[in-house]
Amino acid sequence: MISAINISKNYGGVRAVDSWSVEVKRGELYGLIGPDGAGKTTFFRLLTTMLLPDGGSATVAGMDIVKDFKKIRRIFGYMPGKFSLYEDLTVEENLRFFAALFETTIEQNIHLVEEIYSQLRRFADRPAGKLSGGMKQKLALCCAMIHSPEVLFLDEPTTGVDVVSRREFWEMLKTLKSKGLTIMVSTPYMDEAQMCDRIALVSGGRFLGVDTPENTVKNFDGKLFSVSADSMKTLTADLKAFPDTITAFSFGDSVHLRIRDNDGSIDHLRHYLSNYKNLVINEIQPTIEDCFMAKI
Repeated sequence: MISAINISKNYGGVRAVDSWSVEVKRGELYGLIGPDGAGKTTFFRLLTTMLLPDGGSATVAGMDIVKDFKKIRRIFGYMPGKFSLYEDLTVEENLRFFAALFETTIEQNIHLVEEIYSQLRRFADRPAGKLSGGMKQKLALCCAMIHSPEVLFLDEPTTGVDVVSRREFWEMLKTLKSKGLTIMVSTPYMDEAQMCDRIALVSGGRFLGVDTPENTVKNFDGKLFSVSADSMKTLTADLKAFPDTITAFSFGDSVHLRIRDNDGSIDHLRHYLSNYKNLVINEIQPTIEDCFMAKI
């Protein structure tokens, strides 16, 4: 459904998207996982024909993003990272406006968004700008869906939304996926990666790899430990200097330490840190965030 081959985009001397190759299957929920500045928004703007690539090529539903941009714009729904509906229009007026852009009506396509819009109906006459963050995202999703798109592009749809609304939003995406919709979603939240069929890890314009969330964790290289002690400031620096360390980074009130899987490494580590008080070292299972940090 979505195919990109070595696609690139530069902003001056900055390589925002550096030769990304992506294949998204029809009906797949595909996640782009990475921090701000990773290239996620630029990649979405390329696929949605708002930017021209500086290299490589891409297709959506078999149509070229450069040659067939007018056709492609008829078949996708897009939610940008920033709320971009008309805040002075009511909920219903926004939905009618976006339906009209695609020469349809709410009445014709309400079945496409009924499950979501039913939560908004009591606010139909309220200006969109006065909705809560979670309700704004639901309205934006309705507007992106009202013309019956084949593909949905969602750029960080849950950023700035409370935990409950985030969970509800992902449940809605799972329902849409079950109906056969192809969804590409970006997020800086590593915990949301588990909700996707496959995830691509990206950082600083680089494409770091793609796999299922399960395989991403399964293929983690090395052993991972959670290390804490009284003096956390010096602990992180000392762990980075430990001879068997691959990576070490702060994670909450501990340091996540990835070391080479050598015999005696853990005993060597305890001896190396013997001057620390209240030292706690536990082997732990890696998360998506640990896998991401291991690749950057």
